[in-house]
Amino acid sequence: MNRPDGLIQRRNVQRDKEERNQNDSDDEKRRHSSGDDDLDDGDSKETRLTLMEEVLLLGLKDKEGYTSFWNDCISSGLRGCILIELALRGRIELEKAGLRRKSLLNRKVILRSDQPTGDVLLDEALKHIKDTDPSETVQSWIEFLSGESWNPLKLRYQLRNVRERLAKNMVEKGVLTTEKQNFLVFDMTTHPLTDNVTKAKLVKKVQDSVLSRWVGDPQRMDRRVLSLIYLAHASDVLENAFAPLSDDDYEVAMKRVRDLLDLDLDVEAAKPNANDMMWSVFAAFIK
Repeated sequence: MNRPDGLIQRRNVQRDKEERNQNDSDDEKRRHSSGDDDLDDGDSKETRLTLMEEVLLLGLKDKEGYTSFWNDCISSGLRGCILIELALRGRIELEKAGLRRKSLLNRKVILRSDQPTGDVLLDEALKHIKDTDPSETVQSWIEFLSGESWNPLKLRYQLRNVRERLAKNMVEKGVLTTEKQNFLVFDMTTHPLTDNVTKAKLVKKVQDSVLSRWVGDPQRMDRRVLSLIYLAHASDVLENAFAPLSDDDYEVAMKRVRDLLDLDLDVEAAKPNANDMMWSVFAAFIK
């Protein structure tokens, strides 16, 4: 193969590098202006899952295609994921702490943008938040979206069939499939795993975050990964990611998760560049 002259090649490389830098700068500006700067991470060719889908995927039994019948935590955990997902996409935020330094759980959820996300569940929750006056706290919204409110006027905020809708999203993405199973007295739609690679990458991402890529400082961790750890724990599915580990690695992983759970979340939320909505959701489950 004929190679171009070295001097010309260097000039082309330099020009290409400048063009790439300019394109990267423009892309960065577009992401920040749209509020979706936390959405795009990883290889664009990989299957993109929302935080809700990742937590549900960790909880689903691979062959059976359903979550444990004994898990009564995942429902509220998924609603917490929805709030964090909306915050990371720049649609909602937490009101300022103010001079009295309100705690995370006493601060209200504020609409930042009503621009649709393109995700039906997220947009449904976003509409509820937009239409609510006065504003409500994170804890209240988790209860409303879960249908666990004692106020009959708030029952209209309940997001129904969340697990089934998330599973269908992952069927469309080629991660799961749909089957019918008979349980003696009733038939149930199940969603067994078809894409083992996506599940394996998800499990490895969780494991690596507290092992090989552990940084010891939550402010330096990827926000989505940090949220995944907290919400997977709140949904009682984090154990599924750690089960394949050796005994030694399992002990290290669990110790580091406990370190995260023992943090003073109000202090973490007050640090520069922290997403206080994210920390407020964590606080709602750790209180």
